[in-house]
Amino acid sequence: MDKLDSEILNVIQWEFPLVIKPFDVIAEQFGITPDEVKSRLRKLKHIGVLRQLSAIFDTRKLGYTSSLVAMEIDSEKLESVAYQINKHPGVSHNYEREHQFNLWFTLAVPPGSDLKNELKKFAKLDGIKKVRMLPTLQLFKIGVKLDMVDGKKHEIKPSEEKKKIIDVKFVPTEEDKEFIRQLQKDIEIVDRPFLKAAQSLGVKEEDVFKKLHAFEDIGVMRRFAAILRHREAGFTANGMIVWKVPEGRIKDVGDKLGAFPQVSHCYERPVYPDWPYNVFSMIHCKSFGEAKQMAKDIQRQIDVQEYKILFSSREFKKTRVEYFVEHEFEIEETIPA
Repeated sequence: MDKLDSEILNVIQWEFPLVIKPFDVIAEQFGITPDEVKSRLRKLKHIGVLRQLSAIFDTRKLGYTSSLVAMEIDSEKLESVAYQINKHPGVSHNYEREHQFNLWFTLAVPPGSDLKNELKKFAKLDGIKKVRMLPTLQLFKIGVKLDMVDGKKHEIKPSEEKKKIIDVKFVPTEEDKEFIRQLQKDIEIVDRPFLKAAQSLGVKEEDVFKKLHAFEDIGVMRRFAAILRHREAGFTANGMIVWKVPEGRIKDVGDKLGAFPQVSHCYERPVYPDWPYNVFSMIHCKSFGEAKQMAKDIQRQIDVQEYKILFSSREFKKTRVEYFVEHEFEIEETIPA
């Protein structure tokens, strides 16, 4: 992966052209041919850096209920428990973290399902000591964009403005659901990558773009963009910084944290007697030293004294929830060797 690869990835992580021939637009931006753009992106997929190019939808706007879940698990049972949890179609991220609560995953369920009941399905797994549901109480930011070009890294300060969306209740029609099923798929790196979805939907490519823009305007789609694999892209120090923020300062601190370009996610979550941290933020760095220094720089600017960084030591699962797609799930009685 060379500098031009990194430059292209920096751009398409945030804004991918919604036009009939998007790779032509990217090629013009970088002064190369469309064939070279496609060749580079295919190579980045082959080596595992580029995971997919697709619409990124907002789980809650689609009517899904979700939560971060923390579990304390006997260390010798951790892998077997993680294996079973990974089978659930609503689990999109699952990590081992360096803490008493050593397994952290996100669980989402479709409209009409009960999240707590779904979580109870894991109760039969041997080795689970504690379970803490940590749903979002306030969302301050969500949007991963890895700084791929070292010379163009953002200064560590709250400089980003919140994206404005039209706040309306979204009740998806059957047509909407079919669009979402198609547009959440990884597009092919070909001249007209939206043609396949348009043909499946029985519409023109322009109709696909119109729908995508409409979804984005009301926040149903956060963006259409490239999604990278953090570790393969060189970001091996992925830290969840948890903050103990005084009640009266939560919104101000959350808004400020969300304005740091280095922070990809920021939420308020509930506390427990054994878990006092109420604001969560994610950072992605190329070394643990860089991450620890970044946390200190952020801490100094938000003036919150008590915090911890929980690094992911193992990635058990990282994928995207497939919305409005039926999947079966059951716990296995025996675990494959």
